Amino acid sequence: MSLPRPARRRRARIASTTTAVMFSLVAAAVPAQAATAPAPGARTTAGTTAHPGHLDHKALDKKLAALHRAGMYGTYAAVREGRDAWRGAAGVADIATNRPVGPQMQQRVGSLTKAFTAVAVLQQVGAGRIDLDAPIARYLPDLVPGERGRQITVRMLLNHTSGIADYILGAFPSLLKGSAESIDTNRYRHFAPEELARLGLQAQPTGKPGEKWSYANTNYVIAGMLLQKVTGEDPQKYITRNVIRKAGLKHTYFPTSARISGPHSKMYESFYGLISPARDYSTYDMSWAGTAGALVATMEDVNDFYRALLTGGLLAPAELREMQTTVEAKDAEGNVQMHYGLGIAAVDTACGRFWGHTGSVWGAETVTYSSPDGKRQMTFGLNRAKYQQIDATGHVKPGPIDAATGAFAAKAMCDSDAPAEPRQFAHPAAPKALEGLSVPLTRPLALPSRGR
Repeated sequence: MSLPRPARRRRARIASTTTAVMFSLVAAAVPAQAATAPAPGARTTAGTTAHPGHLDHKALDKKLAALHRAGMYGTYAAVREGRDAWRGAAGVADIATNRPVGPQMQQRVGSLTKAFTAVAVLQQVGAGRIDLDAPIARYLPDLVPGERGRQITVRMLLNHTSGIADYILGAFPSLLKGSAESIDTNRYRHFAPEELARLGLQAQPTGKPGEKWSYANTNYVIAGMLLQKVTGEDPQKYITRNVIRKAGLKHTYFPTSARISGPHSKMYESFYGLISPARDYSTYDMSWAGTAGALVATMEDVNDFYRALLTGGLLAPAELREMQTTVEAKDAEGNVQMHYGLGIAAVDTACGRFWGHTGSVWGAETVTYSSPDGKRQMTFGLNRAKYQQIDATGHVKPGPIDAATGAFAAKAMCDSDAPAEPRQFAHPAAPKALEGLSVPLTRPLALPSRGR
């Protein structure tokens, strides 16, 4: 696809979107009067959500169906309140055959992987083999040599304050030219972690070590290499045994081929209109994401993972506190979008604080959030990624899908009804300076916010 020169520049700017901007819809609030009034019988406790002790299954069915009617090909979700569990699906898994989606379909969950990798590193912290505040050069002196390696700590990798740039533009260079060619040519290409880390380390740093939050998948590829160095084991195998199996997950795994082994939808990528019609990337070598974003899971498994994590089933209290120690994640204008811990993020909504993450790979987007006690949980997947259009200034134009996504999240998390119209993105999705692409592993979400 050939684009005029101004359009190519806009695509390059879109390709450099930071995660602060990709989470920008967190700041797009549901009106306070619609979201802050607790339902009859609701509980309100500091640090937890305020909602009834049960789920409105019919309302969740309707909200998910509305998301499909708004234009999303297919979506599947799992919501829990204590022992009360709902799961649903709406739409099609294949737009050519109209094969329907199902609630237990497996999904490439992108950056949700980061929490699993962070847990594995923190387990080694608890065992005394890794020091969170030690320089990365202590463990990987040849990878990050010199003063830089002595300044960047393990903690900075996990909370994205290392200043290391993302490797995505290096791995998919055609994006800088407004072309999706490299997404196609890399479909079966295998990337070694060392190659990805080198691409990120050779790129222009996003800041000095510890200076500011700047999302980079390179950090979590290096975290995987750190795990291998310390444990002497392939990091994906270590995470499988010590995190996935420990959490009791039955349908979560790192893929060993380009194909997903269980029931799944096709996964359609639009890349903000650059790919038209949307193209299926459900078959893809995920070595480009590795310990930063390669996991496959079901929506229920993601909820199970977060419940195990937040209730102390995977980490000792000291390490869980470290994981939930946050830094401010700001957008290009300095606005705080969320509070980022070690592989998980905290967002404050009209009904309390939630912990979770968003993830996006080519063709698939996933969102998960859980209350601090792990009782109220929401995870949902979409089978079309980056479906929005961009305007002449490089801003994302929200549409009916964004409104419907926010409405489902508001009902699932806060038992509230979000507005029916799309809410404007608070900030441009395309900053003027290239800051490293974080689009493929993260996803924006409008959440009902507190006091906005």
